[in-house]
Amino acid sequence: MAQLASLATLIGAGVSTYANIRQGQQIEKYQRQRARELAAQEAARQQELQIEQQARARERAERLRRTIAAARTRLAAGGVNPDEGSGAALAQGLARDAAAAQADDDALYALRLSTGRSSLLRPDGSLNAYLRAGRSFGTALRSLLD
Repeated sequence: MAQLASLATLIGAGVSTYANIRQGQQIEKYQRQRARELAAQEAARQQELQIEQQARARERAERLRRTIAAARTRLAAGGVNPDEGSGAALAQGLARDAAAAQADDDALYALRLSTGRSSLLRPDGSLNAYLRAGRSFGTALRSLLD
C-alpha cells in the first residue's frame, strides 16, 4: 500500500508538471501573439504621430515664409531695405521664434513617442509556469524520499 501511495504521488507530480508546462506554453503563445499585436499598434501610433508632426512642421514653415514675406513687403513699401538693419533683425527674430517652436514640438513628439513604449524590464510570466512545475516535482520527490 505504501508503494501505491508513493507511485500515486509520483504520477500526480508528473501530471501536475505536465499541466504546468502546458500552461506555460499556452501563456507564452498568448504573450507572443499579444506582443505582435501591441507592436503593430505601436507602429501605427508612431506613424500617426510622425505624420502629424511633419504636417505641423510644414505648416509652421509656410506660416514663417508668409510672415517674413509680408514683413519684407511692408518694410520695402516704407522705404526700408528689408535685407539690412531692422528688416534683417525682424526676419532673424521670426526665424528664431519658429526654430524655438519647432524645438518644442520636437520635444513633445519625442515625449509622445516614448509614452507608449513598453518596458523591457516588465516580467512576462512565461518562466513562472516552469518554475511552478519544478517546485511541484521537487515537492513530490521530497515526499517520496521521506
